[in-house]
Amino acid sequence: MRRVILPVLAAFCLWFGMFSPWTAPYLNFWLSMLFSASVLLCMSFTLKREWKNDFRFDGKSVLLGIGSACVLWGVFYVGDYLAALLFDFAKPQVSSIYSLRDGTQSVLIALELLLVVGPAEVIFWQGFVQSDLMNRLGDRRGFVLTTLIYSFVHISSFNFMLIMAALVCGVFWGFIYMFFRPRNLVPLLISHALWDVMVFILFPIV
Repeated sequence: MRRVILPVLAAFCLWFGMFSPWTAPYLNFWLSMLFSASVLLCMSFTLKREWKNDFRFDGKSVLLGIGSACVLWGVFYVGDYLAALLFDFAKPQVSSIYSLRDGTQSVLIALELLLVVGPAEVIFWQGFVQSDLMNRLGDRRGFVLTTLIYSFVHISSFNFMLIMAALVCGVFWGFIYMFFRPRNLVPLLISHALWDVMVFILFPIV
C-alpha cells in the first residue's frame, strides 16, 4: 500500500499549502495549483507504467464526457440553491471559493483548468489511486476509499462547501470510472476539465 499512501500524503501536503489559512495567504493560488497538478501527473506516470488501455477516444466516450459535465453542473446548481436555504454559511463559503479568481485573467484560469488541472486530477485520482485500490480491495471498496480520501484532502480549507463539493465530484467521477466498460479515462478527462471551466468561468453558480 506504500505505493499509494505516499503519493496521497504528498497530495494532502500540496492541497494543505494551497488551502490552509496558515499557508494560502502567502502563495499565489493558481501557480500553486499548476505546480501541484504537475506533481500529481509526475507521480502518476512514474508509479504506474502501463497506461495504453486507459486512454481510448471514441464517440461514446466524448458524449459521456460532455453529457456528464453538464449533468454535474446541474447538480451543483441545484445543490447551491438548496444549501443556501439550509445553511447560513453556504453562500459566504461558496463566494470565498470564487474569490480565488480575483486578480487573474479568466482565460488563463480556464486554460489551466482545461489543459492541466482537470486532466491531472483524473489521471491521479482515478487512473492511479482508484485503479490501484480497486485492484487491491475490490471495485466498491476501492471506489469508496478513493472518494473519502479525495474529500479529506480538501479538509485543510475548513470550508464545508468545498469539502462537500469534493465529495460529490469524487462520487460522480469515481462511479463513472467504476462502471463504464471498458474502463476508460477519456470520459473523465473531458468531464472534469469541461466542468471545471463551466462552473468556475463560463457559468458560475453564484
